[in-house]
Amino acid sequence: MDESTLPHGYAVTTSGRVSGVHEAGDVFKEAPFNDSERLLMDNTLTEATRTTKVRFNIYIGDLGADTAAGADAVFPATPEAARSVLIAVSPNDKAVEVRSGRDVADRVSDQVLQLGLTAALSSLRQGKLVDGLVSAVRVMAASIGRPS
Repeated sequence: MDESTLPHGYAVTTSGRVSGVHEAGDVFKEAPFNDSERLLMDNTLTEATRTTKVRFNIYIGDLGADTAAGADAVFPATPEAARSVLIAVSPNDKAVEVRSGRDVADRVSDQVLQLGLTAALSSLRQGKLVDGLVSAVRVMAASIGRPS
């Protein structure tokens, strides 16, 4: 695709996907995911949260040059951060960061977070973002289990 023909604020990523900025206050002309992808992600997050009583949040966007610091900055502003898991994806950097809140630290260990990332990697490497995120959430939720 010829980038010179794209609207202002759009670019072709290294994977070949066209990515564009959304100006604050503007309505999206085209959603970044189709209806079935959004429904799958919503159902996965809802089921994982209901089962584990741990809130699962996903952030997709630029995390900055230091993606770890970017995830650290995003995490406190996510819903119910203290009792949640955040999966933050910076697609252009090909980076994924995970964080968990202090109220669930006894149930959401680094090992649980690593299992989720490992489950996601194959799909993410193939450019299947939603599939990778769904895999990560499902594996983490299965590892966390129901609260006692």
